[in-house]
Amino acid sequence: SAFASQNGVVMGQLKTDAKSNEITAIPELLDLLELKGHLVTLDAMGCQTKIAKKIIEKEANYLFSVKGNQGSLHQAIKEAFYTDSQNERAAAYSYLEQQRGRTEYRKYDVLPAAPFHLTEKWSKLTTIGKAIYYRI
Repeated sequence: SAFASQNGVVMGQLKTDAKSNEITAIPELLDLLELKGHLVTLDAMGCQTKIAKKIIEKEANYLFSVKGNQGSLHQAIKEAFYTDSQNERAAAYSYLEQQRGRTEYRKYDVLPAAPFHLTEKWSKLTTIGKAIYYRI
């Protein structure tokens, strides 16, 4: 399913084949949508180089979650933040909220992707980030 989250509307939906998964359906769904100038966000399963390339071809931008399914990319991002987190290139934002008996802390760090040679494989990749989240 493709959602326009700001408007709370489903923009499109495709059923996957019985012996398939969403990785094959996402490019088909992207073909149905007008994406120019928009941001496409996908979970870790959708983090694929071919999907990134298709989004860029449609003149849109992407924001992907990265987990172990992209082993070398995941490792490169972890290493980038380990070695460069104190560098002047790093930008950070943190957020603390207390309500309903809970304390939530979120921290977001971002770095430019170019110094880490990630742009060779990932179309128009400009920024990498990490999110840290605690709930007490």
